Amino acid sequence: MSEILSQSEIDALLDALNTGEVDVEEIQDDTKEKKIKKYDFKSPKKLAKDQLRTLHIIHDNYSRLLNTFLSGYLRSYVQIEVLSVEELSYYEFSNSISNPAMLSIVDLNPLPGQMLYEISTGLSFCIIDRILGGDGNYQGEIRSFTEIEITILTKMLRQIIKLFIEPWENVIELSPKVDKIETNSQFAQIVSPNETVALITLKAKIGEIEGLINICIPHIVLEPILPKLSTKFWFSTSSNNKKITPEEKVILEKRIKKADLNVIAELAQTNITVEEFLNLQIGDIISLGKEVDEQLDIKISDKFKFKGSPGTKKNKYAIKLTQVIEKGDDNYDE
Repeated sequence: MSEILSQSEIDALLDALNTGEVDVEEIQDDTKEKKIKKYDFKSPKKLAKDQLRTLHIIHDNYSRLLNTFLSGYLRSYVQIEVLSVEELSYYEFSNSISNPAMLSIVDLNPLPGQMLYEISTGLSFCIIDRILGGDGNYQGEIRSFTEIEITILTKMLRQIIKLFIEPWENVIELSPKVDKIETNSQFAQIVSPNETVALITLKAKIGEIEGLINICIPHIVLEPILPKLSTKFWFSTSSNNKKITPEEKVILEKRIKKADLNVIAELAQTNITVEEFLNLQIGDIISLGKEVDEQLDIKISDKFKFKGSPGTKKNKYAIKLTQVIEKGDDNYDE
């Protein structure tokens, strides 16, 4: 912060200017400062801001796909977003990796070289716990991964790596493939320590557990497509994307038809006071205000869509659809 002059100092400066003791031009020359920006010649910047911004856009799309996939795969609340995209040396990245670690070495065909995909240890154990039927709130100590746990994560990693294809399609048609899994960063040296890399960090939250996903792409891998890593090129190609074909529409319809929907047959609704609730005993009867032979409301994902009558089929409770609620009906839910 610049020094603040007192009123007496201001008056003295004005008097000096009036008498000619101080020249205005001399003051202006003294206040001029050269703007110098430090530059490290040992690690020159190889990626422009526009290229880093394009990588941010690409992986922002990837994070949305990953969010959708993991939500269904783990059947849990998942929230993933891009935290940062930066350029640094591979030594700085590898030096920050803790052991044990979940590192996936990925071939980015047809690009040369490999990239590194790291999932933080706490997040990895949370994913394993969810896959094996737990609640995902892993609070145990950080330890080495077992062979079974590595196999489980490898199967999942092969699927989430394939999600790179769509976000990168405006730049290049990738065929990513998991080469191998490492749990020690010393055995995951994909480039020399001084090599420049682009590090994309995703912030992930699965249930109550938070962690980071790091995507390390060396400069030598990106070098063939650097001219295409500009927001101008990316938006121009994305705006010219072809319309959906009939074949793609059929595939999309098939996938939608396989989606799971929650069906609820609602017997009835009623209200009781808190006092009545507190005094409930075994054998008490609550009147639902509905006739025994009256049709039940059937909801699809909380939307009232059908009416039906209860019954059994093969010794299991069942409900028979008797009416479809169409548009225009008083009880129709949009």
